[in-house]
Amino acid sequence: MTTTLAPILITGAGQRVGLHCALRLLDAQQPVIFSYRTERPDVQRLRDRGAIAVFADFSSEAGILAFIAELKTHTERLRAIIHNASAWTAETPGGESRAFIDMFSVHMLAPYLINLHCASLLQQSTPADIVHISDDVTRKGSRQHIAYCATKAGLDNLTLSFAAKYAPQIKVNGIAPAMVMFNQDDNAAYRAKVLAKSALGIEPGAEVIYQSLRYLLDNPYVTGTTLTVNGGRHIK
Repeated sequence: MTTTLAPILITGAGQRVGLHCALRLLDAQQPVIFSYRTERPDVQRLRDRGAIAVFADFSSEAGILAFIAELKTHTERLRAIIHNASAWTAETPGGESRAFIDMFSVHMLAPYLINLHCASLLQQSTPADIVHISDDVTRKGSRQHIAYCATKAGLDNLTLSFAAKYAPQIKVNGIAPAMVMFNQDDNAAYRAKVLAKSALGIEPGAEVIYQSLRYLLDNPYVTGTTLTVNGGRHIK
């Protein structure tokens, strides 16, 4: 009898780090379900590789609950949930409340509701994991991006609470990366400024996040922990 692996859910896997992790999991013959909000060429690329794409609008409770309902039509169990979806809304004068609400919804409300409503799917798998992708900026705060930093810090706290709630059956951990890959339009001056912030001074690429994810999925004795992946920024 052939046993089919339970899929791993990755939110926001249509680009950059989420895309890389989804492709690496597919390379390892791991079934993947992923959420996307914008139809991009790489969304179709993942479909072509056999991943299941589920549209998600995490900007409201209704959108989050609609995603959960659709997800449950595709699977009755999950190996893991990787909360990678992220928002970067400009905190402009007059628009601060909208920015905070948008990022709160994506960074905190969506993981909170998905974890609560999909725990039953994870409980059908052994082992089972939840991984929150946070940000190294929460370590010291941000003058320019207060709402972004605060909502990512809230995600870090969800890691602790859900780890306690779901132990021992479901491990819950986080990953807090600093910059791991530039955008194509980042100029040389900006790149040099960013690289100088870390002790190692390199652009490591998305693979270091997959390596961290792999560690958390494979280690049976780690829960309630957030891995810092920042190239030594804290010692500069």
